[in-house]
Amino acid sequence: MAHAIRIHAQGGPEVLRYEEVAVGAPGPGEARVRHRAIGVNYIDTYHRSGQYKLALPSGIGIEAAGVVEAIGPGVESVAPGDRVAYCNGPLGAYSEARVMPADRLVKLPDGVPDRVAATLMLKGLTVQYLFRQTCRLKAGDTILFHAAAGGVGLIACQWARALGVTMIGTVGSDEKAALAKANGCTHTIVYTRENFVERVKALTGGKGVPVVYDSIGKDTFPASLDCLAQRGTWVCFGASSGAVPSFDIMLLSQKGSLYATRPTLATYAARREDLVTMAAELLDLVRAGKIVNEPRQQFALKDAGDAHRALQSRATTGATILVP
Repeated sequence: MAHAIRIHAQGGPEVLRYEEVAVGAPGPGEARVRHRAIGVNYIDTYHRSGQYKLALPSGIGIEAAGVVEAIGPGVESVAPGDRVAYCNGPLGAYSEARVMPADRLVKLPDGVPDRVAATLMLKGLTVQYLFRQTCRLKAGDTILFHAAAGGVGLIACQWARALGVTMIGTVGSDEKAALAKANGCTHTIVYTRENFVERVKALTGGKGVPVVYDSIGKDTFPASLDCLAQRGTWVCFGASSGAVPSFDIMLLSQKGSLYATRPTLATYAARREDLVTMAAELLDLVRAGKIVNEPRQQFALKDAGDAHRALQSRATTGATILVP
């Protein structure tokens, strides 16, 4: 038996229940993992609240790091005793231990602690596909990245610096602006008092940027499109303020023959070989000291509701973890 957070109804943080659950032995293609640290991500609040519908009752959480305790028949990619991390498998990471599809597990190299790994997989791999695949950035590029002081944003700041990319980041306060700059963001815009479209145009000599990375959604649309240069790309990879409203596709034509995409990590990392390649690039940057992502907030597993309240109130910066 182990403890886990379960939900029997979708709603506010109060629906998160700390319960005892049976873990069981891994079956074919599976591994049992004992968690040491668990990542808290904004998508978890969507699963909890009902923005994404679930079959109930359900576990929650998609990212964690720990140690393989046992493997099932046919598993060759990991072995008992291996340190591993994962994201985007079946829901249920908010737990002391669980059984996982072994092909979703990534081995952790020495020099990457569990508490750091638990903050890296979802956020770091998200930045990998955004910067290296969705729109492949190169030195000298200029981009706009919303929520630059958030969990994904701080990794993006550091990755942009490593690539030689000029990053313009929106933030909610002067404190968050300082944090983003310390992590490599070239220019910050405090959106609570500055018009980010006007500032982007001023910083780019009126041209706009070739790509906007937007995880905010409703509150930054359609203004994000106005920040783009002609034939630029709007990458909407989240909706922390609510879903983007439906719009006429002719809007993209009218604003400069723009491109729009709604990518997901699940698609980019669907094949194990792609997942391993993406993780290797990320972890190499971590071991080289170019990406540092120590969690900034830590809660006990049983206090997952408090973690969600802090996250949704925008009281957090960077990454948050739960500790079993």
